[in-house]
Amino acid sequence: MQSLSESTYLVLLALTKKPLHGYGIIKKIEQYSDGAIVLAPGTLYGVLTNLQKQQLIELVTAEKESRQKKTYQLTDEGHVVFKLEYQRFKKMLTISDDILKGAETDENNEEV
Repeated sequence: MQSLSESTYLVLLALTKKPLHGYGIIKKIEQYSDGAIVLAPGTLYGVLTNLQKQQLIELVTAEKESRQKKTYQLTDEGHVVFKLEYQRFKKMLTISDDILKGAETDENNEEV
């Protein structure tokens, strides 16, 4: 599996609990990041298109209002990919913490 971009990871994160439409995804990411990350609509819709092509998300509904609202949810494969990427990030953070605290390990994960 190829590593996910930050924006792709954040979109999957936003969809882990419940289906959302585009604006809801943007707001959820802003909420999770305390306003530090704001995804532009163009970026979001590019990510959504790619995630659909990879079959990691699927369209649930398309409501007809003043304009169309499309609601997306993670597929089973999307959940798997998200969890794998989460584990990869956790491992990178653990390694970084160990190095920053001064504990380096060798190839057998034993302290040097």
